[in-house]
Amino acid sequence: MNSVKSNPVINTARAADDAALRALMQDILGETPRVSRRAFLKLAGFAGGGLVLAFYIDSHEQTNAATATQDFAPNAFLRISPDGSILIYSKGPEIGQGIKTAFPLIIAEELDAKWSDVHVEQAPINPAVYGRQGAGGSTSIPTNWDQLRQAGAVARAMLIGAAAKTWNVSADACRASASEVISSDGRKLSYGALATAAAAMPVPDAKAVKLKERKDYALLGKRYGGVDNTKVVTGQPLFGIDTVLPNMVFAVYQKCPAFGGKVKSANLDEVRQLPGVKDVFVIEGTGLATEVMPGVAIIADSTWSAFKAKQQLKVEWDESNASKDNWDTFVKQAAELSKGPGKETVGNVGDVEQIFASSAHKKIEARYSYPFIAHATLEPQNCTAWYRDGALEIWAPSQQADQALPLVARVAQVPQERITIHQTRVGGGFGRRLANDYVCEVATIAKRVNAPVKLMWTREDDMTHDLYRVGGFHAFKGAVDDKGKLTAWQDHFITFTADGQKAVAGGGLAADDFPGLLVPNFRLTQTLLTTGTPCGALRAPGSNALAFAIQSFVHELALAAKRDHVEFLLEMMGEPRWFTPGNIRSLNTGRAANVIRLAAEKSDWGKPLPKGRARGLAFHFSHAGHVAEVAEVSVDAKKKLTLHRVTVAADVGPIVNMSGAEAQAQGAVTDGFSMMFAQQIDLQNGRVQQQNFNQYALLRMPYAPQVEVHFIQSEDFTGKGCQGCVPLVVGL
Repeated sequence: MNSVKSNPVINTARAADDAALRALMQDILGETPRVSRRAFLKLAGFAGGGLVLAFYIDSHEQTNAATATQDFAPNAFLRISPDGSILIYSKGPEIGQGIKTAFPLIIAEELDAKWSDVHVEQAPINPAVYGRQGAGGSTSIPTNWDQLRQAGAVARAMLIGAAAKTWNVSADACRASASEVISSDGRKLSYGALATAAAAMPVPDAKAVKLKERKDYALLGKRYGGVDNTKVVTGQPLFGIDTVLPNMVFAVYQKCPAFGGKVKSANLDEVRQLPGVKDVFVIEGTGLATEVMPGVAIIADSTWSAFKAKQQLKVEWDESNASKDNWDTFVKQAAELSKGPGKETVGNVGDVEQIFASSAHKKIEARYSYPFIAHATLEPQNCTAWYRDGALEIWAPSQQADQALPLVARVAQVPQERITIHQTRVGGGFGRRLANDYVCEVATIAKRVNAPVKLMWTREDDMTHDLYRVGGFHAFKGAVDDKGKLTAWQDHFITFTADGQKAVAGGGLAADDFPGLLVPNFRLTQTLLTTGTPCGALRAPGSNALAFAIQSFVHELALAAKRDHVEFLLEMMGEPRWFTPGNIRSLNTGRAANVIRLAAEKSDWGKPLPKGRARGLAFHFSHAGHVAEVAEVSVDAKKKLTLHRVTVAADVGPIVNMSGAEAQAQGAVTDGFSMMFAQQIDLQNGRVQQQNFNQYALLRMPYAPQVEVHFIQSEDFTGKGCQGCVPLVVGL
């Protein structure tokens, strides 16, 4: 891990004498890479005096059920200056999910601060001080909720203690509100006035400090614009692609269009003579899609020169070990395989064969498939690095820059303590930037370049070298009895494997996934097709494809049963129960039923519609979120579909920032609609055929539906910790 000396934890503060602060921190922390358990660091005497709090909480002390098995050491920092300004560092990457706003809001709530007093900066990447600094799996707030609250509460207690000491009264006779401490007799002191005195107060045990109850929240649950909104809309430099350094050069990297190919030969000398080109060289790489694949790097004096030179590059590839994937072949294989059971039984409850053999049950069969999908982030992969004096400095739009530290150290052969990574805002992640291949690439290139270098992928690079959402196939068979009740469910799931042993990332289906726990006779079998195409997580990995197939077949069964779909779904849920109490990743049928009812109510389910229009409903449980949606669709005489309105009902616990939560739900609908109607990756001889947005369309504004979002802000998790704190299902 990075030492504090090589990557100061306050290196983004703007005060003139922050250098003195950093030196003091180094003196205190020395070369030890992490603060001792539950240790707190207080620093005073910079910028005219003030209070800085940094804390580390051992992961073994976590009470949160969501993180009890994870080895996390979350950290947070806040700084209160004598002028009353409050600086809060947001430790996680902002990828559009809103945590750069939500994290500081949580701290500010427990601090009892005025939001207008708060200034937010991105924390530097230093897992030695901050713990995990990634965003993925819709876990950012759940895994940091308790720690962030404690950060604000401890600071508040110290400020109250400082005021009580000043007034010579008991701390119990004081309270905090809106960046002030107020005594029982009405005296007031601002946080700025108390900052220096608070820095001298003893630090209380984080666990002993009382946290606020939800009824007392002054900030959380309201609507707040993102802290970067103004900068985003005015085009200020925030994203990785905006990075500019003195004397910077620009790089492009050409890899084999079929995954696994190697460079046999290339016209390096010819390209080296092109205008603006400074160097061209072959990189052998590590052979891993998440690190550095073999290729040719071009260094030029501008992005344009690099792109033009790349067009003139001619590479002969050795494809003896490259992917030969063909989507058409997969489709034919799946069609044949689906005629029988899967090779592996994943789950088997009851006796589906007996039900299917009985004439008392109506049977229905259906086949569903979905293609490989690219992330298509609007900001193509890019990264900037500067190798000098044996040290490597990186500016990365990554979802897991903290995980890039040991990876880059190994790939680039630079000691980890000599690597500094700056987190930039991310122009679209969706799981794509959980991988740090572009970071490894620029680190490898930077060691060959005597200048800061920005690696830019073209859109064609981005489409060709993604880690794709995996495709899949389902052969369903179900049965309903004479009362229209679901009695049996069978699914032969055909998905993909890279190693022949397990499904690729995002390609798995477990026996207890919906509706496995709800059907008395249930069988899930699986067959794995081998793919050479790299696959990875794409927002709500697995669920974003599985929900389509599973919920569509549920609706077919409801039609076969001649039942209203809402009624049919609610009957499937049965009595309210939580299958694994205390586990937020376990289905709660009561919460599921509530969102189904709410979606139906808010969408006017059952009310008349104009001719040619209809409503469809689906429910899915994903990433600890219970979500139901109703789509209002029309079909014209030419069978053209129009999506007019989508009503979302979600139960993901109490909301931190209502504006951010609504935006996530709206964005999820837009993204899902775009994927369903317009996006597909076609593989031919290991090559992705879609190269740009003219072949891989994103939803355009005129076709975007109206989206209404409704939240049930329940507290049905465990009654403690962060399990009921944030929209988990609609983002990362």
